[in-house]
Amino acid sequence: MPQITSIKQQKAKNRVNVYLDDKFGFGIDLDNFVLLHLKINQELTDEEVVEIVKKAEFQKTLDKLLRFATLRPRSEKEVNDYFRRKKVHESMWEPLFEKLKHFELIDDLKFAKWWVDQRQNFKPKPTRILKIELTQKGIVKEIIENVLGETKVDEEKMARELLTRKAYKWKGLEPRLTRQKMSQYLAGKGFGWDLIEKIVKIAVGDKHLL
Repeated sequence: MPQITSIKQQKAKNRVNVYLDDKFGFGIDLDNFVLLHLKINQELTDEEVVEIVKKAEFQKTLDKLLRFATLRPRSEKEVNDYFRRKKVHESMWEPLFEKLKHFELIDDLKFAKWWVDQRQNFKPKPTRILKIELTQKGIVKEIIENVLGETKVDEEKMARELLTRKAYKWKGLEPRLTRQKMSQYLAGKGFGWDLIEKIVKIAVGDKHLL
């Protein structure tokens, strides 16, 4: 049976390398290392080594996942995308999900509320764009409607501020071309045509804006 001949700390202080018969065997986190009572001169069966490696790999993946999940709220789709991107073995998906839920780090409703709040506070977007963004993040229609129904999105104010910031682009143009350029700009930002028509009509007649 393989025997543990040495144990060396990795650069990461919470992990060690375990050598079997003077050859690298596996890396493992300190928590599992202690829980499994591993020590020098200890003999392990091949089956025990396989199980230890599975536990070590799971913990290593979980540690990385927790760093990803704690940077900001995540949707379930973002976590699934992370699993695929990092090539996490499918056998670990469900237990990893359960860990995140246990730590309350994955909740599509909380994520949707956070996403909309961030947009409102730092990078305002019209409702149509918020719906598209949340859908792309895997949020179901019911949650999207619920969150946006509780959020006041002042699209008129948003559109006016955007036009004010870009007014220099249209300064000196004749009114018809100005209306056209403004309308195209706001449409590209996701605003509806009814609102665009209303805001552009006001903006073109505002000498302070142009």
